[in-house]
Amino acid sequence: MALWQQLLDVAPDHALAATHVGAQALARGDLARAEVLLEQAARATPALALTHAQLSRLRSAQGKPEAALAAIDRAIGADPVAWGPHMERARLLEAAGNPRAAAMSWSNALSYMPAQLRQSPQLQALVTQAETAIRNNQELLHAHLSSRMQPFFGQQERRALRRFDHCLDVVTGRRPFVTARPLMLPFPELPAIPYFDGNDFPWVAEFETCFPAILDELNTALAHGTGFVPYVRTRPGDPPAQFAALDHSLDWGAYFLWKDGTRIDANADACPRTEAALRMAPQDVIPGRAPVAFFSALKPGTHIPPHNGATNTRLTVHLPLIIPPDCALRVGEQTHVWEPGKLVLFDDTIRHEA
Repeated sequence: MALWQQLLDVAPDHALAATHVGAQALARGDLARAEVLLEQAARATPALALTHAQLSRLRSAQGKPEAALAAIDRAIGADPVAWGPHMERARLLEAAGNPRAAAMSWSNALSYMPAQLRQSPQLQALVTQAETAIRNNQELLHAHLSSRMQPFFGQQERRALRRFDHCLDVVTGRRPFVTARPLMLPFPELPAIPYFDGNDFPWVAEFETCFPAILDELNTALAHGTGFVPYVRTRPGDPPAQFAALDHSLDWGAYFLWKDGTRIDANADACPRTEAALRMAPQDVIPGRAPVAFFSALKPGTHIPPHNGATNTRLTVHLPLIIPPDCALRVGEQTHVWEPGKLVLFDDTIRHEA
């Protein structure tokens, strides 16, 4: 600080020196000296955010909340992505009885704060205060929008309302906004929908009528006790990637009818009614990769960890056959409990687990 003072003595218009010396005066309670120096710095370099932030603290100490808010706004205008001024603005707005605007400033502060700082023990009380204010504001916003939209709800079909409810949850922070992240082929401008509605596909209803026949052929395959192989089979030298715990394990077994675009004749010949049902649905055809069709079996206690599929150019479709209690599929943040005989159509490039 002595060096800052020496610099100020040599160069009275040095804004940074005047700001530091003024801040020291403010810290020891010399408000008059602080005001002279900080206003001097603001005149010399109007775009120095630190100067306006210190002026804001000075105005608060002087009991001038409106002037303090104006000063912190100038600090933010000079450096919009500095998290400190946004925090200070949030405090001032809360003190002024404006929690809604304060929540926006808390949110800006957290978004600009470096992750390492946000996790530091010294700032946890401040971060918690910010998160609480944001959460409270989101709950108030959710209640407000729900109330305002209530008259329109009776005019809409349930499906439209479900999507609106989802939107409202995303806007108010109750649910994340999930999107597709294909591992290999991301095709642009396709919708990222976790679960598709079977009513949108003309073949679904007829396919579901085949459930008893397909279940019967599965039971026959299970009775024979052959044909199931580990679904995850990493080639020697390849990293196990997403499914290391299941590599070469029958904890996740597959009875392939089609694999990597090739018909597995012995299995497919044993399941003619299942194969006939598969012809009802449009198939993805990629030489060496698709179609793929199989009975998938998880042993008790098996967990398929969160992962993303290869490409969003096709959907994954499950026909649940034998479903014990406590089994489910999570896509994005939506958990679905399988119901025997009811198709589940989902985008597997959205992070999912089973």
